[in-house]
Amino acid sequence: MNETLKTAIGILIPFLGTALGSCLVFFLKGEVKPGLQKLLLGFASGVMIAASVWSLIMPAIEMAEEQGVPGWLPAAAGFMLGIGFLLLLDTVIPHLHLGSDCPEGKSCGLGKSTMLVLAVTLHNLPEGMAVGVVFAGALSGETMISAAAAFALAAGIALQNVPEGAVISMPLLGQGMSRGRAFGMGVLSGVVEPVGALLTILLTGLISPALPYILSFAAGAMIYVVVEELIPEAQAGEHSNVGTIGAALGFVLMMILDVALG
Repeated sequence: MNETLKTAIGILIPFLGTALGSCLVFFLKGEVKPGLQKLLLGFASGVMIAASVWSLIMPAIEMAEEQGVPGWLPAAAGFMLGIGFLLLLDTVIPHLHLGSDCPEGKSCGLGKSTMLVLAVTLHNLPEGMAVGVVFAGALSGETMISAAAAFALAAGIALQNVPEGAVISMPLLGQGMSRGRAFGMGVLSGVVEPVGALLTILLTGLISPALPYILSFAAGAMIYVVVEELIPEAQAGEHSNVGTIGAALGFVLMMILDVALG
């Protein structure tokens, strides 16, 4: 299997996780129970935190040092740029977080279901960028990132995308939307992942010396989503310890995947 085909398969894996989770709308009745939802949101946050550290920031530091640059410089600069980029999108794009009735971003006439999907799309963009940049690093042959490590990241994100697909599709079904349309909206929210991954690979190919910064940028964008969205939703209301347990499980699983396969 050539490298191009491997990369194409790799960047599609997280999207397939979202699509698989959205399929659950055909088999489950009603919305996801609050306790399970907290567990799944916590799991997603744990996966993203571990991926940000092991798959993105640590390789960025190692690559920068190999280039003769202080390891902390691209890690810190890229991380803060990623935070700022997601903050800008969060401020500009209209969206609605799960369980909230107060839209964020620019005011508009979009419906509640559309803004829910936009919120998940914002969440998925950094994940697509993260997958794209690690595959770009593996393709370059100039980094410590292996193809196995890139696939480990893609698999970890896909695992947490399965429950996310259900979490976005099931509430839409509860609002009276048909199962087919709820499935389609869930799938649509994940399309941004392979698109973001492909654009990141193309950008990195043009400016390969900037790879450490782009790795850290993706990490910052993912951490923004975790702190702004996932952790607050996982800790809201009663039994917040369920979300904490989910975060621990997600963190450990992603760490094992990255260390064992990387």
